[in-house]
Amino acid sequence: MDDTVSDDLAVRLNEVARALHRQDSAQDTLDEIVRAAVDTIPGAWHAGIMTIVGKRDVETVAATDDIPRDVDQVQYDTGQGPCLTALYLHKIVSAPDLTEESRWPVFAKRALELDVASMLSFRLYVDGDDLGALNLYSPDVRAFDEESEHVGLLFAGHAAVALATAQEREHLADAVLTRDLIGQAKGILMERHKLTADQAFAVLVRASQQGNLKLRELAERLTRTGELPSS
Repeated sequence: MDDTVSDDLAVRLNEVARALHRQDSAQDTLDEIVRAAVDTIPGAWHAGIMTIVGKRDVETVAATDDIPRDVDQVQYDTGQGPCLTALYLHKIVSAPDLTEESRWPVFAKRALELDVASMLSFRLYVDGDDLGALNLYSPDVRAFDEESEHVGLLFAGHAAVALATAQEREHLADAVLTRDLIGQAKGILMERHKLTADQAFAVLVRASQQGNLKLRELAERLTRTGELPSS
């Protein structure tokens, strides 16, 4: 890769990073990642993001169109394919020619029927038992080369950081909302029953346990209806 190409790539990746960090939510970030991947990584016609939560629940959480979702469904049905391999085993998995693919023969046959002849997958993140992969698809054989892998690996790094930042913002906002709801619920109980803050919180905890409800859910119900669920 010559200096001009390298400089152009750096500029493009900086643009991608800024666009990703401007998104309002984690889902918006996921959607922008797949759009930007097609515009940035050589050979990509379609892109999708597959996740596994708790090493059990597999889902396609973002896609440029129906092709990634359809191909991913084949992987779910057959239990094989490059995206699953990238999630579980490798950082990068290339399937340059599905007409000659021997690692996942059943998957390859069905993917070809969906007009996908080559794929490239990157592990996006590993967070405990949660995994994510960025997957690229093309109707052309050998659509992805060394440059695709190089650019894709750099792109995936930017995408992973942006996604982690978006998720952290959402978790923080969720925690603040939960705190506020519990505070409002305590205030209602303190005013109504002349309780201290600690006593009101103990009432909430006890009602949560008796009703088998999360504390936030209980607090939200109390602030909305003015009533605690009967035990």
